Amino acid sequence: MPRAILSRRERQIMDAVFSLGEATVNQIVEAIPDAPTPMAVRRLMHILEEKGHLRRKQQGREVVYLPRETKDKAGRSALAHVLETFFGGSLEEALAAHLQSKKAKLSASERARLIELIKQAKSEGR
Repeated sequence: MPRAILSRRERQIMDAVFSLGEATVNQIVEAIPDAPTPMAVRRLMHILEEKGHLRRKQQGREVVYLPRETKDKAGRSALAHVLETFFGGSLEEALAAHLQSKKAKLSASERARLIELIKQAKSEGR
């Protein structure tokens, strides 16, 4: 898929579609803040389809849009972008920033999982 830069509205629409899994124009209008008219959202979704970010399927009388990229792949790409943009590519800096946040609360199982992933990455030479 081409890696075109998305406008703010296109990004909001893609975020909503990923969050919902699939969505109609009306569901997107309800999901994004200060949404434009349904006709404007429909046009933006058509543009996203032309850019290769969305695909559509007919479900009865409605058109349902789905992301072309898996949520996992899109998440990895978004994380890589955030790491480069805000943390100079440093996962350590990003994780430190997250763990220092007052909102960050790791459960014991999450902490154990992170430790296990770090050990696995080390054993694989990453």
